[in-house]
Amino acid sequence: MTSGPRAWLRRHPLAADALLAGGLVVVEVVLTALTPREYWPGRLLAALGWSVVCAVPVAWRRVAPWAAVGMAVATLAVPLLVGPAPAAQGLTFMVLTYTVAAAGPPGTAAVAALALWIPVGVTSALAPPDELLAEVNSAYLVLNNLLIGVVSYSVGRAMYARRASTEALRERARAAEENQRSLAERAVADERRRIARELHDVVAHHVSVMGVLATGARRVLPRDPGAADGAIATIEETSRATLREMRRLLDVLRTDAEPAADLAPQPGLAGIETLVDQVREAGLPVTLRVQGTPGALDEGVALTLYRITQEALTNTLKHAGAATVEVLLSFDGGTVDVEITDTGRGPGPGGDRIGHGLVGMRERVALYGGVLRTGARPGGGFRVSARIPVDPRDAAA
Repeated sequence: MTSGPRAWLRRHPLAADALLAGGLVVVEVVLTALTPREYWPGRLLAALGWSVVCAVPVAWRRVAPWAAVGMAVATLAVPLLVGPAPAAQGLTFMVLTYTVAAAGPPGTAAVAALALWIPVGVTSALAPPDELLAEVNSAYLVLNNLLIGVVSYSVGRAMYARRASTEALRERARAAEENQRSLAERAVADERRRIARELHDVVAHHVSVMGVLATGARRVLPRDPGAADGAIATIEETSRATLREMRRLLDVLRTDAEPAADLAPQPGLAGIETLVDQVREAGLPVTLRVQGTPGALDEGVALTLYRITQEALTNTLKHAGAATVEVLLSFDGGTVDVEITDTGRGPGPGGDRIGHGLVGMRERVALYGGVLRTGARPGGGFRVSARIPVDPRDAAA
């Protein structure tokens, strides 16, 4: 059978159950044909008609279950009218018991099953036996019917429990899928916030440098055109670097993919010296000192050191005023330290508010198991210090 007829039968339960009822009648006919002729009912066509009547409640088992139960109980009068009950009657009681047990809650299922089988027990105990069962004790008939009813009811309840378990598993899977989707969306949102902080780290520094350089170029242009030309050239180079960084990060936000062919390498330790030179050209006195021998570092650690220095120098340009800055890089084999100190006026009245820059630095350092310390210096100014552990084998390379 193809999926088409099955789907049609699911949409039309009355038709499906009518076919089932017809199947019970066919079973009755087959059993009668296999029975020796001397045991056939006297009026064969009448017995077949009563078999159809006894199977009719099955056709209504899902459309009107209580009506089907009532009709089935009414057929218990058949033995009183035509003699031995047809086999379809017993099959009908089994099917109806299974149906009410598999489809309804425990209380309703139990009441329906009792409504079916109590009359059967009473009939088995009180009705006069037919010729075939004349020597069978009525207690045996009652226990036999009780066993059939209990088995049918138990199978139905097992199916009910299986359906409930399947539905619970399906609901749990749906909830897990929604939770996974929510976590994925949250992860995407967190990543986009991280990229926004990255954009702040990069662009804010370059824009600050360009602003300072533009101010200096405008002031020295009348008396020193050469110096102004150098400052403008630095502005040109810095603006191109800014555009590259913005294009890189905005491409990630738009497409979650970076075309590597159009991107410049990420800055590392070597870029810190260039960064210091740019800030120095912007008018902020900066000194770079290196203690120890720089080893081979992971690109991520080198980038973190660069970004911390960049963010600290950018904040100094924007907030410190007239100040001097010292950048200290220390390598001792097991850790790498970067410290940026200035002699400026320190944080303003709103300095207790944590900005994107400090949050970004803290997260970068924590990613590599390091420690970040920021705060005002005792003698004035501000201090940013980070210590990141490194692989000793890399440091000794």
